[in-house]
Amino acid sequence: MNLQLTSVLIMTALVVNVSGVLFIVETLLRRDEGAGRIWAMGFLAGMLTTLAYMVWSQSPGAWWAVAVGNATFAATTGCMWLGCRRFNGRSVKWASAVVAAGVLAAGAAVVAAGPTGGDWAGALWMFVALMVFAAAGAVECVRGALRESRTAWVLAAVLGFQSLYYVSRTSAFLSSGPDSALFESTFGTIPTSFLTVVLTIVAVVVTSVLRASRAPMRGRLPGSDLLAEDGILSHDAFQRSLGDLVKRASWRSEIVGVIAVRIDDLDQISTAFGSEVARAITDAWRMGVRRHAPSNALVAEDDTAGLLIGLAMDSPADARRQAGTVYRGLFDELGKVGGGVIPVVGVGVALSDTTGYDPAELQRVAREAAARAAASVESSVLVGDPE
Repeated sequence: MNLQLTSVLIMTALVVNVSGVLFIVETLLRRDEGAGRIWAMGFLAGMLTTLAYMVWSQSPGAWWAVAVGNATFAATTGCMWLGCRRFNGRSVKWASAVVAAGVLAAGAAVVAAGPTGGDWAGALWMFVALMVFAAAGAVECVRGALRESRTAWVLAAVLGFQSLYYVSRTSAFLSSGPDSALFESTFGTIPTSFLTVVLTIVAVVVTSVLRASRAPMRGRLPGSDLLAEDGILSHDAFQRSLGDLVKRASWRSEIVGVIAVRIDDLDQISTAFGSEVARAITDAWRMGVRRHAPSNALVAEDDTAGLLIGLAMDSPADARRQAGTVYRGLFDELGKVGGGVIPVVGVGVALSDTTGYDPAELQRVAREAAARAAASVESSVLVGDPE
């Protein structure tokens, strides 16, 4: 089957641009905590990539379009990685600098080659950037909060396959050259365009599902930081309140703790015992955490299977005591509902005296400790340590 390069590029541009527009519009309709906005920037960069390569295919003398396309292609995958880090509550400062360096290198390599550089000018720099960013994104998908979502495993597989593809593409580029039959048939522009279409479709579906678990629609009544049913804070309200608490505590060198409470098997309970039992357990879990948390604590949603508690502590021992109180009280509450079905609960604690006064880092450490506690047979309450 003979395919024209222009036709394939038009098909790729259509899929990428439609997917990108849908994701960006949905981002505007949601209350997004950050990861979705970064992913939206990635899809926007992908849209610019397709437009740049379209210009290049129609105007061979437009070598600058190759520079733009290579740079924005690297930015697309880099933003996927950064969004995963933000979803996990990890710092994106140094990672953003790495992505910016990779994007600049991919574009600058083409500019350095100039008008005589040819179609593959600077390609090696772009290949390396894509390889590294995709691998880093795949690793990020199997840690922290993303590790608890099976949907994220699909994104990990997609990014992992992309990284392996560019390892092979780079090897063929260096060993055989871009004009060889091997490279053209297996790793040329047309095969890569088909791969891009598949990866884009999967990525937009997966990131939309992940974002939906964190970012409610804007259609909710304005100012509804407290949920009407049980008075638990929204994630956005918790972020603001915790940031203020951490700032004030740092002035006095006081200890701030974040306690994460997770239930990891609600889906299995719903499948085995029905949605009514799962709903009763969810309601008891939410109310139990709020009831047994200290009266001066902030209690907020984290995602569909997590709650966060933020408060000032007198000491690390006090933090462990408070977390134990929440766990025991929650266990008693869950024992009263669900017909004797007790879910697996994990409680994780992060403290500012070891983690520092960074709200995002405190949440990340608490989440990861809660995930380990849920999987542990020795203890259901763990105090996390920063990496």
